[in-house]
Amino acid sequence: MDSSFYFGFCAAAITFFTLFGTIFFMFYGKHKSHQENKTIASSPSSSSTLSFSSTPSSLSQNRKHEVFPSFHGADVRKTFLAHILKEFKGKGIVPFIDNDIERSKSIGPELIEAIKRSKIAIVLLSRNYASSSWCLNELVEIMKCREELGQTVMTIFYDVNPTDVKKQTGDFGKVFKKTCKGKTKEDIKRWQNVLEAVATIAGEHSRNWDNEATMTEKIATDVSNMLNRYSPSRDFDDLIGMGAHMKEMESLLCLDSDEVRMIGIWGPSGIGKTTIARVLYSQFSESFELSIFMENIKELMYTRPMCSDEYSAKIQLQQQFLSQIINHKDMELPHLGVAQDRLNDKRVLIVLDSIDQSIQLDAIAKETRWFGHGSRIIITTQDQRLLKAHGINHIYKVEFPSAYEAYQMFCMYAFGQKFPKDGFEELAWQVTKLLGNLPLGLRVMGSHFRGM
Repeated sequence: MDSSFYFGFCAAAITFFTLFGTIFFMFYGKHKSHQENKTIASSPSSSSTLSFSSTPSSLSQNRKHEVFPSFHGADVRKTFLAHILKEFKGKGIVPFIDNDIERSKSIGPELIEAIKRSKIAIVLLSRNYASSSWCLNELVEIMKCREELGQTVMTIFYDVNPTDVKKQTGDFGKVFKKTCKGKTKEDIKRWQNVLEAVATIAGEHSRNWDNEATMTEKIATDVSNMLNRYSPSRDFDDLIGMGAHMKEMESLLCLDSDEVRMIGIWGPSGIGKTTIARVLYSQFSESFELSIFMENIKELMYTRPMCSDEYSAKIQLQQQFLSQIINHKDMELPHLGVAQDRLNDKRVLIVLDSIDQSIQLDAIAKETRWFGHGSRIIITTQDQRLLKAHGINHIYKVEFPSAYEAYQMFCMYAFGQKFPKDGFEELAWQVTKLLGNLPLGLRVMGSHFRGM
């Protein structure tokens, strides 16, 4: 081991443990004093009674429905619908049920509101679906919400041909023509338009399945996965100062541009580079054709078996990169031109975390022409010279947080909120100052003392 590295490491370790000990005794002394004061202030005769309100929350009353099923009851209520509702219940999916709504010729405001407030609408098209003007009017509202509100619509063709639905032919067309008798031309045209539109939405066909139970299970799984994707991410809600970072990064990313752009995130260890990259990836990855977050690449290189030469190291890195981004396990890589050939027509989002050698960039993202129009490659590193050498001019330097932001960060980890508990204000400021406003140090030390 290099002696300068050894002595430098020892000095850093001594500094850390000295700082840790100082902060520990500060907290211990404060905690002990706080406990003693608490003991003196309390008495055996004092007691408290917890009471809970039985008033239902207004939020639960306004809760959106997860799924709105549109169906013809006589065809499917006791068979297919019953099975799929059972699968929904098993996966915790709450559908809208219209049993208590009195059906008439036109759907009322209560049902229209239920359609609007549902995340997913499932249209169960059966032979006699078009025999009901109620179902057809329901479908008009569903397709309106799809167009105006971006609502997701799933189709299930239950013992009916999608072409018959689209052109109103066959048995489906016969019942539709009966429903149209005595109706206005406007109503008929409106129904024809929505039937043509809904028939073009890709969905499940019961005639393609030998086992109805397997089909309903697959549909319920698909719906569950959709709901997971649609639920807003709250992973980074508590991150202090992230809004300012995102504003700067969005300007550098310039997502409206079709150019291929490489962006560097640069700063010292523990400043929050990886966290910023993770938030960006979480927010924007869904809008790209392919995406990948390659974590801590420098450690990846050191933990893998040592390669005999630089070329072999590049092959290994590119092989791992491609196998992840296109989901191809055990990929064979004959040469380094594969990445360019496979990705030059695809819009991709690539995050390369903890880059510390040019060989890593050369293997994975050597040139912008390797990737399709609108692609973005984000690199986190402690070495600004490495970014410049690679021709990357869009660089975000991550600054230390302000004193107040650092204070809030420490409090979030130590107390679970942006401010300290009573009596710990001065101590929290002292600790923040000792840690030098470094986000990683604030997290490590705050997490250690949480609950003490």
